Amino acid sequence: MGWCAVKPRLPLLLLALVLQPWDSCLGADSEKPSSTPTVISYTAASTRRTVWRTSRLSGRTLSCQNRCRKTVQADKLLVITVATKESDGFHRFMQSAKYFNYTVKVLGQGEEWRGGDGVNTIGGGQKVRLMKEVMEHYANREDLVVLFTECFDVIFAGGPEEVLRKFQKSNHKVVFAADGILWPDKRLADKYPVVHIGKRYLNSGGFIGYAPYINRIVQQWNLQDNDDDQLFYTKIYIDPLKRAAINITLDHKCKIFQTLNGAVDEVVLKFENGKARAKNVFYETLPVVINGNGPTKILLNYFGNYVPNAWTQDSGCTLCEVDTVDLSTLDIYPNVTIGVFIEQPTPFLPRFLDTLLTLDYPKEALKLFIHNKEVYHEKDIKVFFDKAKHEITTIKIVGPEEDLSQAEARNMGMDFCRQDANCDYYFNVDADVVLTNPRTLKILIEQNRKIIAPLVTRHGKLWSNFWGALSPDGYYARSEDYVDIVQGNRVGIWNVPYMANVYLIKGKTLRSEMNERNYFVRDKLDPDMALCRNAREMTLQREKDSPTPETFQMLSPPKGVFMYISNRHEFGRLLSTANYNISHYHNDLWQIFENPVDWKEKYINRDYSKIFTENLVEQPCPDVFWFPIFSEKACDELVEEMEHYGQWSGGKHHDSRISGGYENVPTDDIHMKQIDLENVWLHFIREFIAPVTLKVFAGYYTKGFALLNFVVKYSPERQRSLRPHHDASTFTINIALNNVGEDFQGGGCKFLRYNCSIESPRKGWSFMHPGRLTHLHEGLPVKNGTRYIAVSFIDP
Repeated sequence: MGWCAVKPRLPLLLLALVLQPWDSCLGADSEKPSSTPTVISYTAASTRRTVWRTSRLSGRTLSCQNRCRKTVQADKLLVITVATKESDGFHRFMQSAKYFNYTVKVLGQGEEWRGGDGVNTIGGGQKVRLMKEVMEHYANREDLVVLFTECFDVIFAGGPEEVLRKFQKSNHKVVFAADGILWPDKRLADKYPVVHIGKRYLNSGGFIGYAPYINRIVQQWNLQDNDDDQLFYTKIYIDPLKRAAINITLDHKCKIFQTLNGAVDEVVLKFENGKARAKNVFYETLPVVINGNGPTKILLNYFGNYVPNAWTQDSGCTLCEVDTVDLSTLDIYPNVTIGVFIEQPTPFLPRFLDTLLTLDYPKEALKLFIHNKEVYHEKDIKVFFDKAKHEITTIKIVGPEEDLSQAEARNMGMDFCRQDANCDYYFNVDADVVLTNPRTLKILIEQNRKIIAPLVTRHGKLWSNFWGALSPDGYYARSEDYVDIVQGNRVGIWNVPYMANVYLIKGKTLRSEMNERNYFVRDKLDPDMALCRNAREMTLQREKDSPTPETFQMLSPPKGVFMYISNRHEFGRLLSTANYNISHYHNDLWQIFENPVDWKEKYINRDYSKIFTENLVEQPCPDVFWFPIFSEKACDELVEEMEHYGQWSGGKHHDSRISGGYENVPTDDIHMKQIDLENVWLHFIREFIAPVTLKVFAGYYTKGFALLNFVVKYSPERQRSLRPHHDASTFTINIALNNVGEDFQGGGCKFLRYNCSIESPRKGWSFMHPGRLTHLHEGLPVKNGTRYIAVSFIDP
């Protein structure tokens, strides 16, 4: 019978199918029904005749014999996988299987993997050989449904009941995963049945079927362990007679199996009914088995942070307490080697080093490895060593004289732990990390992950120490959840592709999965990127076409070491080091713009906030307000900076630094502008003086501008005092920079109109008083020693 004889019947056949009543035996699907029949056509080689098969997603059946078929119970589903070793990916797979109560049989445990290296060659035949052996035991189990899947890069998103319902609705004996990419031999493309809607090619990473039929497939295997499994299954599928005899189809619309390679843009994370699912938005389906095949491991890790129930909008992180340890139950704490890396001039370094000694962890369980590349910081290292050697017995310092590259230094630090059998953890801390939580080390250890990092960010920015995704060339890409994680809207433990600056690695991991010596070197990558890529063991190229043996390295599988970031606690922040100028004497003074929080912590008096919370403002004279503003460190460093500069004016009337060149009431001083501190000082006035001004002079909003900002030096040898005068300002601040009685005797300030003197100024405290008209004042004589004050004439 020719095509012409069949063609007139086609519309009637389709119409009959459309008019069939709902089949209640199939039950409701969890996916949106399609209003268009799926048409799968193929040409039989023997008859060269086109056969049409139609079905509807709405639940209508193909034939009367399939109506009201018996539903397979969940306990008749057996999941089979192959794992010759247990990686993080394997444990994640098993965790998702346990969540849905799957029965899983693992093959190959304890065997040596001989199925190819998965990097430069095809392979995987060992999996088929193992399946062939095990399926002999189930050859006659007609009531048993077997689901085979990979495990290292697979997670379950739904349960056995959903899998079986979708499988039975397929009306086939065996269903393979479908893929949009043909592998391993794209010359076979024309032999595949044409698919008008859905994915055309077979993927052997997942298939489901009745046990006798799967047994019929795998019993045909007669090849070697390192031959290709997918090519074997492909040749059976593309043979029309074998395909029909076994009744095989592909999961064209990803109802059961979702392969991510080539489908990155199709699959999104959806939160529905308090749960997370991966949804294929092209076909409006909810796949059950998610396979991060090829170069999509990072995307699978993203889905694995949520699916099946790792994090939900209602419950938050459900796995954060799984497999944790409680250090408080241990008599002896784990030994930790802390690797400290100073790879560029870094602000606030002495404070960073001191923080290491304030970690809430037994010092006898700590060792230190310090690499300092900067001669500038050698004095800081020496001061720290003299303190630390009394608390930590083992401190190894590698200085700039070794001339190590950053990668070489980091390899050396990691090896310091790796080669020490007693090293339980390696804690990497870069000098630009500010740890504000003393319990950071304990928290990370208790989380019990192979690699875990605390989230640290730059103040006021989205810059952090992790990436949630990678671009095709392996650099930063913003993941959907990155901002929510950084801002704390989603809190948990997150599997990420990149972390840096501060992280904890188990010593056992360094001596097993990560036992290579050169972990921080790879291609031309920065050391931190090389570390993460080597841990993942994945190439960064995007697969653009069906791979060939020559390009198969693109699909290099991950090593299986997951890297986590935790934002369950506040851990600290990152410093900005890019614009750190070390040409001054005390360079941190200039960091008010780059690192404002750290500048404030170091230089603003710790009681400053009490001005507003406890009204810590005194008024020793009418409209003269006295309040804490500078820390001891700020006072000392400002004085030392001025003395280092050394060009004091000498208290002369003629002064080329000011407009007009003449000073009526001169002081022996150095202007902030002379040491390039003017912009910093004006910002200090706007940030810290202006709020006090508004408090004490209610209703006055200062512009925070001053033409004259300077440090004055009083001493009996140069200038002892200052005659009565008015200041050229709306108001003036006068900050004492050293201590009366210790550094000098005498001095102070007298307000003549009120006959009121302040003779015992406090170091770090400031006077604030009106400048013009009302507050004629003079500087009282210094009897001995040297007095320093910082003065600004604000709003002139």
